[in-house]
Amino acid sequence: MVDANPTGPERSATVDAAVGLSGEEARRRLAQFGPNAVSEATVPRWRAYLTKFWPPIAWLLEAGFVIELGLGKYVEAAVIAGLLLFNATLGFIQEGRANAALAALKKRLAPTALARRDGRWVKLAAAELVPGDAIRLPLGALVPADARIASGAVMVDQSMLTGESVPVEVNPGNTVYAGALVRRGQASAEVTATGSRTFFGRTAELVRTAHSASSEQAAVFAATRNLALVNATVAAGIIVYAYVTAFPAGDLVALSLTALLATIPAALPATFTLSAAVGAQTLARRGVLLTRLSAVHEAAGMEVLCADKTGTLTRNELSVVEVVALPGFDRARVLALAALASSEADADPIDAAISAAAKAMPQPAAERLVRFVPFDPATKSSEAVIVDAQANQRRVIKGAFEIVSKSAALPDHARALVDGLANQGHRVIAVAYGATDALRLIGLIAVSDPPRADSASLIAELRDLGVRTVMITGDSAVTAAAIARQVGIAGAVCSADALSDPASIANYGIFARVVPEVKFKLVQALQRAGNVVGMCGDGVNDAPALRQAQIGIAVASATDVAKAAAAMVLTEPGLAGIVFAVREGRVGFRRLLNYVFNMMTKKIEIVLFLAVGLILTGSAVMTPVMVVLMLVGNDVLAMSLTADRASSSPSPSKWRMRNVTAAAIMLGLCKLAFSTAMLAAAKYALGLGTPQLQTFAFVTILFGAQGLLYVVRERHRLWSSPPSKWVFASSAIDIGIVASLALSGTLMAPLPWRLVLAIFCAVAVFTLILDQIKRPVTALFKLD
Repeated sequence: MVDANPTGPERSATVDAAVGLSGEEARRRLAQFGPNAVSEATVPRWRAYLTKFWPPIAWLLEAGFVIELGLGKYVEAAVIAGLLLFNATLGFIQEGRANAALAALKKRLAPTALARRDGRWVKLAAAELVPGDAIRLPLGALVPADARIASGAVMVDQSMLTGESVPVEVNPGNTVYAGALVRRGQASAEVTATGSRTFFGRTAELVRTAHSASSEQAAVFAATRNLALVNATVAAGIIVYAYVTAFPAGDLVALSLTALLATIPAALPATFTLSAAVGAQTLARRGVLLTRLSAVHEAAGMEVLCADKTGTLTRNELSVVEVVALPGFDRARVLALAALASSEADADPIDAAISAAAKAMPQPAAERLVRFVPFDPATKSSEAVIVDAQANQRRVIKGAFEIVSKSAALPDHARALVDGLANQGHRVIAVAYGATDALRLIGLIAVSDPPRADSASLIAELRDLGVRTVMITGDSAVTAAAIARQVGIAGAVCSADALSDPASIANYGIFARVVPEVKFKLVQALQRAGNVVGMCGDGVNDAPALRQAQIGIAVASATDVAKAAAAMVLTEPGLAGIVFAVREGRVGFRRLLNYVFNMMTKKIEIVLFLAVGLILTGSAVMTPVMVVLMLVGNDVLAMSLTADRASSSPSPSKWRMRNVTAAAIMLGLCKLAFSTAMLAAAKYALGLGTPQLQTFAFVTILFGAQGLLYVVRERHRLWSSPPSKWVFASSAIDIGIVASLALSGTLMAPLPWRLVLAIFCAVAVFTLILDQIKRPVTALFKLD
């Protein structure tokens, strides 16, 4: 509900409505208040692209690139530059429309308005309106600015602004809001607020400033931070040890660069983006479009869904839900007479609902319409004069009970009947019939905006998935509670003034009479309580909350403003797409978890292996070029996990990066033990020299990484589910490239084929052993 008589700095001094503003005064006010438009700040695309080179992971890659160039290693530098460009370009291309919501809001403002200037009515661009302008609001007009009605009366549809499902009457002295649609009547009004200061414009400002912390960004940062804490410590120790043992300067620089490159999760940001793009394609096939790719990952962790009532849980379409016929009349007769006092031409939603219900009855009215007086917001009633089969003239009055009761005789229990229907959240229309001087109440018609057919099943499915649904609406508490009961939303009703205590929000399931600013703050309060919040809506009034929520969802019937502010848009009627998005998000989360677990285990092992190898052999066991090749083999090719087969979790998925890091350390130590044993055997049993030892270590690490991939992708036995063809293909490519390089001696010393085959067989046996160790480790750290 919104204040009908706002006051503020834009309330102008009284203006002569017969003359309006002078041109000079209008120009002065335009300079003072600015145009009747929403301001918008844009970032150049080139600058947006450059920001992709600024995250911490990019810094590490850039440092490696500079060092490689300084050492004259142009091939290695080119590979690192390619990874940098790949990460930046993929993220930039996949980003959505940053300012689309504001653009849609500006577009929705009426392009022209009829204003009185210098005593004449002139058509102006809506952007030229200023506070104090006298304007006309004819039937069907979109209100161009907040304005106070001066004369006349209108009924406006502002459901997309306030969430109220029934058109409201605006009389002289009250305010009509920018973006509302005049459904009936006409009026003259004085503009009180323009641009971002309007009720509608304040919504635009909220959309512009709304921002929620991304759990995806937090996960990338946490993974990078934890790797840095572990690996940077080890890498520093390696460099100190090499310096103390009088390593040659050139070898020390090469070793430092190797340690630096080994710590970088080069493909981590690109993997998150690619996983989101794969999920977006899957969702698009089910009628769910993403305007912000990360929404598919956020959906995995959604714990609370804030659902707007009008147009989201309900159809945003009034219909007759109950007819109470008084003695002497039946339902069909009451509806038939009420339809005679209804207009189909004015597109009034209440009249349309009554006419549709009357047509569905088997017996049409036998009376003939003589005269019809359409609904007048001033009288709150419509009237029909009819002639019955005996040529008797009769009157039918339809309207608010308080108005009809003044002209018609009532039974004693009439008020109780009206209250009973109203307490169920219905709009009650009274119908009186009879001779001109002998009208009596013949029935009551309850109209309501009914729930969508799938709303109850959707909420039940979400509940089974661990997602709590709450209702947020601008409608009355009674109406909201009635709809909540029908769709299965539990919890008490919270009025807007009770939102000042964030700690108590969890006790409520219904938030009524909520304006856009409060919806926005409610989403923020739920987020501050630690929840991942989804917001589902369809109107302008939902746009700020849609933008603020981690998962903003616009339904198929939503306005352009809501769709632009949302991260996810349903293109099919109904809400089944939300459940599918949650399930698909959790599948994508499991794939990403497998990738991060796999990546962190390998990174920890590699850096520790460099340290152990240095102590064991007295030299670096891998060269910088080998580590660069591992960035491709270990990081980039492992991105195939984003297209792997995975299952959906039965509860919200959250990143527990400490648990992932601890589990990765344990598996990394196990893998380190195997790699160290293999290296010791190669040095002391096979007597390999330093160049061959480096190749041996490279092949062992890369083959072992492929075994690890199959171990961590499945929480049960590694053969419990078949990998996707993309995982198989990436393994084949990786193993083929590594074997070819080692056998041919390209970029490294060659190894005999029997030794390469022996490494492969040893890794296969160790993979089966590691699979047994993995199960208690993942159970201990709750990575299921």
